[in-house]
Amino acid sequence: MTLLLTRSDILDLLDPPAVLAALRTGFQHPAETEPLRIRTDLPGPGTATALLPGVIPGVPAYTVKVNAKFPAASPALRGVVCLHDLTDGSLLAVMDSATITSWRTGLAAALATDALSTPASSTVGVIGAGVQAAMVIRGLAELRGLTSLVIHDLDPVRASDFLAAQGIPGATVSSPAEVAARADIVVLATWSRQALLSAADARPGQQLTTLGADEPGKVELAEDLLRKARVVVDDIELAVQMGALGNARLGADDAHATLTQVLTGAKAGRESDDQVTVYAPVGLPWQDLAIAWPVYQAAVAAKHDRTIDFLS
Repeated sequence: MTLLLTRSDILDLLDPPAVLAALRTGFQHPAETEPLRIRTDLPGPGTATALLPGVIPGVPAYTVKVNAKFPAASPALRGVVCLHDLTDGSLLAVMDSATITSWRTGLAAALATDALSTPASSTVGVIGAGVQAAMVIRGLAELRGLTSLVIHDLDPVRASDFLAAQGIPGATVSSPAEVAARADIVVLATWSRQALLSAADARPGQQLTTLGADEPGKVELAEDLLRKARVVVDDIELAVQMGALGNARLGADDAHATLTQVLTGAKAGRESDDQVTVYAPVGLPWQDLAIAWPVYQAAVAAKHDRTIDFLS
């Protein structure tokens, strides 16, 4: 039998500290299986993506994720994550992809942002006040003390509502440059296709995390800023093929390190308090498993009874 897990099921079962621990383990002990991230434009305004296989050493399961991305829709991302048994391929669970994706992207970004930020950084700026940025803040709050927020969104009401929902003091501002001028850490999570910040906007010691540049054509940070900064990515090949580096006409040599190299100590992340650092992920299949597996285990333990037999 296959468990069916909706958004509300997943939220009830999620344990952020456990997920952060699983993500850290996944980055520190990557599987040898080559990750595949497949994307294609659709005849209409959306794109279709598939990420496979999600594998973490020691976890007896793997994931396959299929998403539809339609920027004007709400939610903009919809799909499913299929959790399979690694020994015989049986389908253990089908889960809502939007929830899995937002949490794994946000918490992985929080892990990286914390690792690259100066110890004293406590003011977080957000450009793009959506679910993704909220997940990063949620994860950062688990990892370090946050004293204030600075929020910008194209919709001022949305920015205000976002700030009110976080439970952290702060302010809304009218431009991305104002966010960068006031924040120690800047999280960008938009659909932008033009640079929102340039080298002139970045201050010494700042950490910038760009989540929106995860498909060809999407850009949040200008080429000169990426050249100025120490750039860390989750996968160098994918960052050049479809991420922040390639979209800014930069190559593999412009990446300082992967997050795996930073978290394992193979390469230093930040080496001084005045360096500008950037984390620019595209998202990897195994990160879905880091969420899906503990959620599945919790559902089994709770005797979740919404199941289906696809072979009946």
